[in-house]
Amino acid sequence: MTTMKGKWALVTGATAGLGLAVAEGLAGAGANIVLHDLVAPKQAADDLRARFGVEVIAAGVDLSRREAIEAMMADLVARCGAIDILVNNAVVRHFSAIEQFPPDRWEQALAVNLSAPFHLIRLALPAMKQRGWGRIINMGSIYSTRAVEDRIDYVTTKTAILGMTRAVAIETARSGITCNTLCPGTLPTPAILNKIATIASNSGRPVDDVTKEYLGERQPTQRFVEMNAVAAMVVFLCGPAANDITGASLPIDGGWSVA
Repeated sequence: MTTMKGKWALVTGATAGLGLAVAEGLAGAGANIVLHDLVAPKQAADDLRARFGVEVIAAGVDLSRREAIEAMMADLVARCGAIDILVNNAVVRHFSAIEQFPPDRWEQALAVNLSAPFHLIRLALPAMKQRGWGRIINMGSIYSTRAVEDRIDYVTTKTAILGMTRAVAIETARSGITCNTLCPGTLPTPAILNKIATIASNSGRPVDDVTKEYLGERQPTQRFVEMNAVAAMVVFLCGPAANDITGASLPIDGGWSVA
């Protein structure tokens, strides 16, 4: 089993859902955790600490503000020595056709989904390089490689993350640091589960039938991508077997990207 005892991992957007699952996976492998969200996830941090016996810091920071990111990273490096593992998971999205898309929502998406990972990476790299080891994992999406209607902010920023990953991987290739992107398909997030429940309610059909149809239009497996499986891939990328995996875009989508 991969052991990361003594290493510090920062996971953004980690109050619940995929971010929390990734934090749980890393904590289970022995890593200390910085659990970030817009509001400091103190309860989730307490739960992690109690369950896994690792050190946990709860950080509440608005990732659309560069000065807030810089202040957080300065504090964390001072307290932890380094952020050894950085998981850029936080994301915002808005659903709208392009011509009606609110410009302020576009600016927010660029800031949180793209600029924040850039700033976090540039601020984490010096200590990683000093230690000769680091893992940067950017959370992409199936929509990193294809488009969908009414989500130009999400499609654009998740596509750009692939370029950022490649650039960082090349610059860090001889430093003991790797940088990769994970591209999940449909996860059982509250938003997706609510959407399916609404469709089922409006059509008078069983939720299981609607779920199978919804996923069948996307993932050939006709099942959700498990959050724990994505977390396990993060842990794998932090282990010695992944020392030579860098600059990669790894799909976890039940065959959606090849269908």
